Amino acid sequence: MAEKRSKTAHRTPGQIKKHGKTYQAKPEQIAKRSARNKARRAMKKAGVDVKGKDVSHKKPLSKGGTNARGNLTVQSAKKNRGHGMTKGSKANQGKR
Repeated sequence: MAEKRSKTAHRTPGQIKKHGKTYQAKPEQIAKRSARNKARRAMKKAGVDVKGKDVSHKKPLSKGGTNARGNLTVQSAKKNRGHGMTKGSKANQGKR
């Protein structure tokens, strides 16, 4: 018999448990999340309103960028999360 979901849950307890082990517990994911949070705190400290927006890195951390104020910018979540879209994706249609 399959696990039963509550009326408000999107995943079963088994799926939640598995997800936690595969994503949140990996040291590299914890480090990335920590770096994102650090960048967000730096922008707040500088007096920039970041509510409802993403703090983006001009030069990504993965390519040697830092959390220095000069490397940070505030963008809408839609714009920031659209990076790296493939040529055939919905986000890039009409831009050819």
